[in-house]
Amino acid sequence: MSEYSLIAHPSSLISKYGLATKKSLGQHFLLDENICANIAALAGDVREHTIIEIGPGPGGLTRALLQAGAKHVIAVETDPRCVEALQELVAASDGRLSVQHADALKISLPTLCPGPRKIVSNLPYNVGTALFTRWLDDGYAQPGSYASMTLMFQQEVAGRIAAPPGGKDYGRLSVISQWLSEITPHFVLPPGAFSPPPKVHSAVISVVPRAQPAYPADKKTLERVLAAGFNQRRKMLRAALKSISQQPQALLASAGIDETRRAETLSVEEWCVLARKLA
Repeated sequence: MSEYSLIAHPSSLISKYGLATKKSLGQHFLLDENICANIAALAGDVREHTIIEIGPGPGGLTRALLQAGAKHVIAVETDPRCVEALQELVAASDGRLSVQHADALKISLPTLCPGPRKIVSNLPYNVGTALFTRWLDDGYAQPGSYASMTLMFQQEVAGRIAAPPGGKDYGRLSVISQWLSEITPHFVLPPGAFSPPPKVHSAVISVVPRAQPAYPADKKTLERVLAAGFNQRRKMLRAALKSISQQPQALLASAGIDETRRAETLSVEEWCVLARKLA
């Protein structure tokens, strides 16, 4: 067995390589070994999949994935200091860890390795939503791109992704996420779990992309309808949809939706019916 579990502990790497966190990179390092092990466990059997981790920092979660027996971990890191520090873990990983020095927003994950891949990551707060929506697009364009995603977001963002209809958190992100994948919320972490502590709580969710969307709809049309509805979410739909239809009342009637309802009350299925009728 390699010695990665005995050397290159993230706290020692922070000290050795002077890894003061950078606010511009949204860095909040997760160092607690038990929490990292729990997140790795949520990814299921990692022995037969390549795992992609975004923003590994000093490698707390990376070590947990290796200890869980990951077949191969590709860590994508934009901070050159962390890239250098992680080389100690690379050297001790028996070839099971590689580090890509790259901006995750500028790299296509499907080009890194054959699918289906798993993503396991404590996402940088400042780019988490943008990365997640891109990966949903990957899965829509190329079914089977990802086996699963185990992701940590700001609690507010995780809440929006998993939100059911009827509340203020339910919106465009909720509908698209649930249309394209099955979402399972897991646990919430307080600021004190991180170094340095952020100003907000964080939450871990599992995302399993669907083999096909939950209901038939053209994605661009669905996004257009969602934008119209939720951009004016306080208005009744008969008013909110005027920007995309000259006869919004007739459109809603054809979809069997009461024109006095508001965007946040429609289920994912109802939004898809509406998109089909508009198309």
